[in-house]
Amino acid sequence: MVAADVRSGSAPKAARRSSSTQAARLAEAIVAFDAARYGPEPVAKARICLLDFLSAAFESVDLEWSRQARAAVPAGVGGHVVGDAVQRSPGDAAFANAVLGHGLVREDMHAGSISHHGVVIWPVLLALAETGSFSGQRLLAAAIVGYETGCRVGRALFDSTLARLFRPTGLVGPLGAAAAGAYLLGFDERKTAAALALAANCAGGLNQWPHSGASEMYFHPGFGARNVVTALQLAAAGAFGSPDIFEGEAGLFAAFARKAAVPVTLFPNGEADILAVYNKPVGACNFAQTACQAAFRLAQQLTPDAAPIESVAIRVSDAARRYPGCDFTGAFERGLQAKMSIQYGVAATLALRRLGEANYRRLDEPETLRLVAASVLEVDPDFTRAFPAAQGAEIEISLADGRRLKTSLRDVVPATEAEIRQRFRGAAGAVLGEARAEAIEAMVDGLEEQTEVAALPRLLAPERPSPRH
Repeated sequence: MVAADVRSGSAPKAARRSSSTQAARLAEAIVAFDAARYGPEPVAKARICLLDFLSAAFESVDLEWSRQARAAVPAGVGGHVVGDAVQRSPGDAAFANAVLGHGLVREDMHAGSISHHGVVIWPVLLALAETGSFSGQRLLAAAIVGYETGCRVGRALFDSTLARLFRPTGLVGPLGAAAAGAYLLGFDERKTAAALALAANCAGGLNQWPHSGASEMYFHPGFGARNVVTALQLAAAGAFGSPDIFEGEAGLFAAFARKAAVPVTLFPNGEADILAVYNKPVGACNFAQTACQAAFRLAQQLTPDAAPIESVAIRVSDAARRYPGCDFTGAFERGLQAKMSIQYGVAATLALRRLGEANYRRLDEPETLRLVAASVLEVDPDFTRAFPAAQGAEIEISLADGRRLKTSLRDVVPATEAEIRQRFRGAAGAVLGEARAEAIEAMVDGLEEQTEVAALPRLLAPERPSPRH
């Protein structure tokens, strides 16, 4: 159990000498964070990101990897899992909830760090919420500073070359979640720095999975969330983490990026990086989103009697082409391979004239596979220069009657708040019933007035044991 009341004690000499390290500077900014300084927008964004996370978790309850995650963690005390009446320990609940939130590949996205921070941050905060007495206002502030830490470190650490090898979410998601948890628990600077260092030591995730559509991806945020809960417990107990975990000769930057540490500043110029996070409209890879949206616009121009499509040119940024699994034309043996492939996403959109989860349910659909084979993925220099501030894509199709149609989008079009709320109500209502879904949404909307948020994770679970277990 993590205690909410943590006393600072006396710092060891090494810690007192480390006030100039990156971890110490981040810890100082985290402890001093005041959400009121940044206006209502980050708080509103945090609320909608929480609803988005929950919508995906509820919709993923019966997916294969969700069942595996629940089966892998024993019954315990103190932590609730979305859609399941069986309690687990806080760490195990964080693991399972993270897997559920990632199950659709529809988690929120921060392009600058190439990471999905919410699927690590929210499971940790929900687990910790049950270990003490915390206000909703503090929970939201913890999420904002958590997103900020993960996003800013990820911007400094990752480029497209590193992202081909290591999963960005697995490396920087735990750092953001550790910052969020330390803030929620009221850690002082020394314990916050220790939590960051300990979380960095157990962050990880290889990017081999896209080549075969293997399941590691679903479990990366689960490993990270559970490790963060342990890191916070250790820091609360007084464990000492490497002060120079970021810039040391074997620290985070040297070990993974093979470069000197880049200074990281939280909230530079008063800007909250959670506002750069977008909510995916479709459950597929981030780098396939804009291309599929452009393809859908073209598909809407095609009448039922239009001539067949003979070729498809897809133009994206170099980062999109280089991310593992995105430039893939088959064979498609698993759904995750299709969700990662830009060519498959575009081909299915054109063949089926729709966007959505249904495009990935049948991997042998003949017209989709024909168009995948007729597709060419190209790098556009303008989209490359614009990334990550914008994620552009262009689709050009050639028809058998000689016509050529082309549509481009400068950036992805995020899911709207109305769309996020609608899919939350549908998913949560299907698992827990309409009344419980309304109660959860009302609590999230009113978090700033809540003096005790332990009730929120309890609302996410049914009252009786689930027949799925």
